[in-house]
Amino acid sequence: MKKKFGLHEPYFVGNEKKYLLSCIKDNWVSTSGKFLRLFEKEICKKTKAKFAVPVLNGTIGLHLSLILSKVNTNDEVLVPTITFAATVNSIIYLKAEPIFMDVDENFNIDEKKTIEFIKKKTCLRNGETINLKTKKKVKAIMIVHTFGNPANFENLYLLCKKRNIKIIEDAAESLGSVYKKGKFKNCHTGTIGDFGVFSFNGNKIITAGNGGILLTKNKNNYNKANYLITQSKDDNIRFIHNNVGYNYKLSNLSAALGLAQVEQLESFLKKKKEIRNLYKNYLRNSKNIELIDTPKYSKNNYWLNLIRIKTKKSILKVISELKKYNIDTRPIWQPNHLQLPFRKFNRFNLKNYKTNIKDVLCIPSSASLKKKDIKKISNIIKKICK
Repeated sequence: MKKKFGLHEPYFVGNEKKYLLSCIKDNWVSTSGKFLRLFEKEICKKTKAKFAVPVLNGTIGLHLSLILSKVNTNDEVLVPTITFAATVNSIIYLKAEPIFMDVDENFNIDEKKTIEFIKKKTCLRNGETINLKTKKKVKAIMIVHTFGNPANFENLYLLCKKRNIKIIEDAAESLGSVYKKGKFKNCHTGTIGDFGVFSFNGNKIITAGNGGILLTKNKNNYNKANYLITQSKDDNIRFIHNNVGYNYKLSNLSAALGLAQVEQLESFLKKKKEIRNLYKNYLRNSKNIELIDTPKYSKNNYWLNLIRIKTKKSILKVISELKKYNIDTRPIWQPNHLQLPFRKFNRFNLKNYKTNIKDVLCIPSSASLKKKDIKKISNIIKKICK
């Protein structure tokens, strides 16, 4: 049977089994236990975040971030059109409305256009940013660090602070990505805005099976998030609840798996860079394939490697042919402003996304890949795209 090359598979070579068996032995398998505290502490250590709240998944982290940003019904949130639907769904959960922004060459929010929208299409009134067209409040912005690429948003950050627009970083895919220069030098993604969120789904650079984590600089937000994720319990003895809460807390089992994984983050990052360099070497002489570059201003985690196909074959045809060799690939997400549930919402000057995502494929990038695997995958891609 041919070896299957998944897009991004989990890699278990550390203390995963040991920690999981410890949970089972101690009977701490649900939403209490030592691994939750240890996992939270280790994520803060790796990212230099002040506070971290482990939750069931990244989407929940985004939902909580919006709640803590006081986003309400009919409020507006700026968001790039190129992102996983979960980013937008978290806005809809609160009956708020996304406004879709264009993306740059790194598939992140277009800073210049977003600044243009805020300056020309909104005004500051009584300390709040108001959309001149809809008369609604623009409460927050989602900065998505797509494919591990830290977003370029220094000037946008300053403008949002002046305009009282909360900054939520969707850092789901960017654990290990750090800025090398500029205002954010040495800052980890997810630690710059008011809130940051990582995902630990099975396809991320580290996994907890599921899970996510919410980062914040503010202790009050940390305390309130922990209150909300445990059903807003005000009295643990009499089970008094003075607010609507959520069953959003991560399990000790998942935290145990996540801790074992995050302990290996440095070795994973080293391996991911090696994989990137191997692809660069094996694909360098192909006129029909371009390995897409990453931002020069940051150290990337190389979560997924992307290529641009320059042949007459359609992307779907290339995907289908690679599938015959057990090689999984996928295109960039369908732009969210074109998705059926989101078509009714506003968007601003969307043009660049068409060129930037055209004929782009995500290719296998698992940390478990060996040199011979990368060579084989590269040769097959070149053969199909010749």
